[in-house]
Amino acid sequence: MKSYEVQIWEIGKRADRKARPWRVRWAVSGQRFEDMFRTKALAHSFRAELVQAANAGEPFDPATGRPVSEARTKNPTTWYAHSRAYVEMKWPRAAAKTRRSVVEALTSITVTLTRPSKRGRPTDALLREALYLYGLNPRRWSEEIPGDHAAALAWLETASVPVVELDSPAVVRRVLDSLCVRLDGKSAAASTVQRKRATFYNVLGYAVELELIASNPVDRVQWTAPEVAQSIDRRVVANPAQVATLLEAVKSLGKRADKVTAFFGCLYYAGMRPSEAADLRREDCDLAGRCADCGADFDDLAAVKPSRSCKHEKIEHRWGRLVLAGTSPRAGSHWTDDGGSHERRGLKHRGRAETRTVPIPPRLVELLCAHVENHGVGPDGRFFRGLHGGPLSESVYDRWWKLAREKALTESQVGSPLVRRPYDLRHAAASLWLNAGVPPTEVARRLGHGVAVLLRVYANCIDGGDDTMNDKIGDALG
Repeated sequence: MKSYEVQIWEIGKRADRKARPWRVRWAVSGQRFEDMFRTKALAHSFRAELVQAANAGEPFDPATGRPVSEARTKNPTTWYAHSRAYVEMKWPRAAAKTRRSVVEALTSITVTLTRPSKRGRPTDALLREALYLYGLNPRRWSEEIPGDHAAALAWLETASVPVVELDSPAVVRRVLDSLCVRLDGKSAAASTVQRKRATFYNVLGYAVELELIASNPVDRVQWTAPEVAQSIDRRVVANPAQVATLLEAVKSLGKRADKVTAFFGCLYYAGMRPSEAADLRREDCDLAGRCADCGADFDDLAAVKPSRSCKHEKIEHRWGRLVLAGTSPRAGSHWTDDGGSHERRGLKHRGRAETRTVPIPPRLVELLCAHVENHGVGPDGRFFRGLHGGPLSESVYDRWWKLAREKALTESQVGSPLVRRPYDLRHAAASLWLNAGVPPTEVARRLGHGVAVLLRVYANCIDGGDDTMNDKIGDALG
């Protein structure tokens, strides 16, 4: 609660007080206050401060009668304590990966915002570990903290700088500069710097909301984060023949590897995110086809069984459909509500109950049918599972993808960016659709993007028109 209704009276002297006779009286929103001073000079100085604050248009606190800025300077809240309050506020509604990302950023920032002269400083490695595992993780605040970590956090409680000190541009610049350097001394990735800067800005914004500081000091610092590449490097994009060869290479690595062949197919033929494919369920799929022998049409080939009249051995796969409803990203057991390594959530950039329908070509229908026949699905209907039946881990499919690249590509291609990551299959799908003439609105819908984002990200991957433009330039040159 703040008030601009301030009245300040002239200094008076009370004859009944000998030690501190000089009195300053003022009122805030009708609430009267007074303070006594030993000398008239001290009383004049205090009154002048009140008058200066009132004339500057500064709000006063009706509870204490003092200018709000004075209350801020006396606030002992440290950066570490404020970071814990911020994490606690964000935790209930944040995704598990967001929680981890915020804590990673705050860990780096909190270690920086300590007093270097404070004795008994633990190593930076121990401070980071204690913050990451316990200090900034509300799920573990009720647990007993190991001795070395507890000691590190106890030191941090006394060594962390007050939030009000971040009102200094020099301190803010020191933090921002620290975000640009990795632990090994090399430059941090531009995306990492921007992500951590955004967290820093938001935490300071929360300090403004709590009236710990007057305004966000980052806005007053002329500091620019490294530029993040907006468009995809077209060298990562594989053509259909290369993708088909890679999928065959995955299949040839053995039955355990073949369990993720259709997974990679989902990334390319349906443009799915890995976390979406990892959560794909049997009930999400319409796998259509036709029996070439009897001419029967089927909406769900995976459920077709031989009949007396036809064994349905010759199947023509047709366009099918996926109705995507959720994702299953891996965040780590420290960050999920149930302690599992993966968190099931709604689709990215969509409401919790929203779905996305994606038509799929006959080739992917065939891959998914083969997967059901050869590997089945989990008790919960999931297509793709880990070695022991749990969620599919990135480390599992990354390993098979690396081996498939080495088997299917040339030596120079293996060393190139070409589909270096499974996620690049999704980029290849988007590029293929755009170059095939599919309207950007439809490509964006199938990918779960906005149109503006789609065109910005894949601008370098759209072919066509170069020869015409070159001819025009050539004609102009004569």
